[in-house]
Amino acid sequence: MIIRFFFSFIILCFLQIDCYSQESASPPKKEQSLKSKRKLRKADKKKWKEERATQRAEEKNRDAHHKRVQTKAVYKRMKQSRAKSNSIRANKRDPFYKRWFQNNQKRKRVHITKERTT
Repeated sequence: MIIRFFFSFIILCFLQIDCYSQESASPPKKEQSLKSKRKLRKADKKKWKEERATQRAEEKNRDAHHKRVQTKAVYKRMKQSRAKSNSIRANKRDPFYKRWFQNNQKRKRVHITKERTT
């Protein structure tokens, strides 16, 4: 546990943020009114939502076309290989960075012993 915090401390030491004590010598920017800023943010958000919707629709259409093009045998083989890969992947151990910072109570396993009936 001490080693875990030691390594995380070392990593944090290397991730220093550069801070400047003085501002740049550029001329001061003109202040925009709150209403105009709000309008700009609203327009940007609307544009972002539209782009995201079109991108998701494209991905959905691409996936549907990919499935539609496959023959029945190929689609069955794809399904079987996907199930096999999921089952193999489920038995793998968590990566070290997840295991290090897991709650200790989750890692400890309680072994329940059954009483013998003789």
